[in-house]
Amino acid sequence: MSQMLNEIFEQPDVLEKTIASEIKKITRIGVAIKKRDIDLIILVARGSSDNACHFGRYLLEITCGIPVSLSAPSVHTLYKAKLDLRRALVIGVSQSGEGVDVNEVIEKSKSSGALTLAITNHARSSLSKIANETLLIHAGREKSVAATKTYTGQMLHFYLLAKAISGKKIGVSKIPSLAFSALKLRDEVAEIVERYIFMEQCVVVGRGMNYGNAHELALKLMETCYVVAERFSSADFFHGPLAVVEKRFPVILFAPKGPTQKLNAQLLAKLRELNADSLSITNDKTIQRLSGRSVFLNENIEEILSPIPFVIPAQMFAALLAKQKGLNPDSPRSLSKITSTH
Repeated sequence: MSQMLNEIFEQPDVLEKTIASEIKKITRIGVAIKKRDIDLIILVARGSSDNACHFGRYLLEITCGIPVSLSAPSVHTLYKAKLDLRRALVIGVSQSGEGVDVNEVIEKSKSSGALTLAITNHARSSLSKIANETLLIHAGREKSVAATKTYTGQMLHFYLLAKAISGKKIGVSKIPSLAFSALKLRDEVAEIVERYIFMEQCVVVGRGMNYGNAHELALKLMETCYVVAERFSSADFFHGPLAVVEKRFPVILFAPKGPTQKLNAQLLAKLRELNADSLSITNDKTIQRLSGRSVFLNENIEEILSPIPFVIPAQMFAALLAKQKGLNPDSPRSLSKITSTH
């Protein structure tokens, strides 16, 4: 078994440990944020961490009612812009805490008056030393280059943060058990993977809460399977990219029950008309019926809680596909665990 697959199976324990270890701290941080009268949240990250931030943006805006922006690090690192961030919360997200550009954005944001927060897997990282506060992912060392347990750990912290700021009941305590249940789909995913051994390109679609997962699965397919994978929201996919679809073209969808279901169903109907190859990760029977193939999760998963259990079969898909292709997902060519950009 690859290290990547081992770490995928560690995720329920990582999520439980993170909740138990960080809940008191994040409650205190939530109080501090509310005292600051924050009216803007900025998220800064790269790679898988940036994909987690796509999710965080939707979750925080929907639950807290505070506008959220994804930072463009070059604004700070290359163009040296000076921003007024006195009423902003700036969150740096990095599994290693050693991304040079992420750390520089946090440092400059802090000097511009922002309250800064780190989400990282390393307590003694540079990012932790720079930020005002740090939320730790209790994942232990992540040995595979492809991030899995740190990705869901970052997502979990956005749930905890959303709950602390908004005061709403979000159901965070259910997430570890939902993750554990998703792991039971391994054999089903392995059977489906056999049909995609020769896949060289595809599109991954997700909207709303699962938009970040579309980015993450596409990244995993590119870095572990060397598949050219583009990612879109289902809405954006109708605005031009649909033209690339032809007979047997693979389209993978994150399609839970909830507000995104209607457009996802419309897209699947169109893909069927085009004789495309559709694979859905879903808990909706209508979506399952419209899909060429599907991985079906518990129907009772609320859409707001779907991203972590939905990404787990996607992670397994990438890890098992790499194995079928004779590739090593733990050590992708040209990549290393810590990537430094400026």
